[in-house]
Amino acid sequence: MSLNTLNKRQEFLTNEKLNKKIGCFSALIDELSKRQLSEKEVEIINTEIQTVNTFSGSEKDFTKILAKSQSNVLKVIEKESKLVVKNHYRNLWLALGMSAFGVPLGVAFGISIGNLAFLGIGLPIGMGIGIAVGTSLDNKAAEEGRQLDVVLTP
Repeated sequence: MSLNTLNKRQEFLTNEKLNKKIGCFSALIDELSKRQLSEKEVEIINTEIQTVNTFSGSEKDFTKILAKSQSNVLKVIEKESKLVVKNHYRNLWLALGMSAFGVPLGVAFGISIGNLAFLGIGLPIGMGIGIAVGTSLDNKAAEEGRQLDVVLTP
């Protein structure tokens, strides 16, 4: 079973931002078509593509459907095949580093100095830790061949 393709939408050609998102989703589908996926994954991905292809509504609603479908596809391939896009772990660990490491470090600095205005010092430290951990996990995924050659932009 092969993956369906995303249809070109003539009514949204003037929206450059939306066309970029459609291009990212199409690139993801093209990259996934090069991989060996299970029947279950192909069925779920084709259902999401069909949802996007058959949608008729406003640009705002189409953008929401497109983002949700792309997110669902990414969740399925990560869960089933352990495949991730480039910079997936970096982006994930950036937020985790800021919240798990940065905030406690900032509180510790603020309390030790006696001025909680220094709470923000921990955030960039946590960000650096998160980026370092995420980049190492991305490199590991690339070495194992689990990284798709797609960069998704928000």
